[in-house]
Amino acid sequence: MAIYTSQITCELREVLLRNKPKEMIDISPKGTVPVLLLDDGTMIEESIDIMKWSFSLNDPLLILEEYQEKKNEMDHLIQLFDSSFKNYLDRYKYSNRYENEDPIGNRDLAIEILDKIEGQINNHNLLYGDRFSFVDMAILPFIRQFRIADTDWFDNDMALPKIQQWLNQFLNSDLYLAVMNKYKVWENNDPVVYFPKSV
Repeated sequence: MAIYTSQITCELREVLLRNKPKEMIDISPKGTVPVLLLDDGTMIEESIDIMKWSFSLNDPLLILEEYQEKKNEMDHLIQLFDSSFKNYLDRYKYSNRYENEDPIGNRDLAIEILDKIEGQINNHNLLYGDRFSFVDMAILPFIRQFRIADTDWFDNDMALPKIQQWLNQFLNSDLYLAVMNKYKVWENNDPVVYFPKSV
């Protein structure tokens, strides 16, 4: 979303994490996504850092400017989702991968974190101001994955209506629909695929 919003064009390589290509491991031994390799050989391996890089090049919506103004507050919220919430999410969504983990107990712990931002969602159905913010973009994937774990429960039984509306607004936004295209898994010698697709 950050790359798209920044109107940057890049080469895209879709991978299956259960079958990581050697070319990916060669440039990023950590073996996680996203991985962004710049022309000068610089490697960026964290989503937040890719967002900051994108907006540092072009920020038509002034997303990075607002982030800098509220950096401590936004960083705290992002870190909460990137650490505690992700921990609970993994043990809720993928409970079979962990021993002695209660998926519903972990879901309840994740809900406690979501409850903290329920009251922060404003009349514009956003976390900050009247436009899409750095934090909205940063935590959206976590909450989207939380919904996917049990869509029916999230949509109908979860008692956080503002979170539901907030996520639904993004899932139906032009931005989200523009970036969530399906891509063929990359193989060596494939033609170059550019993102955004319209290039």
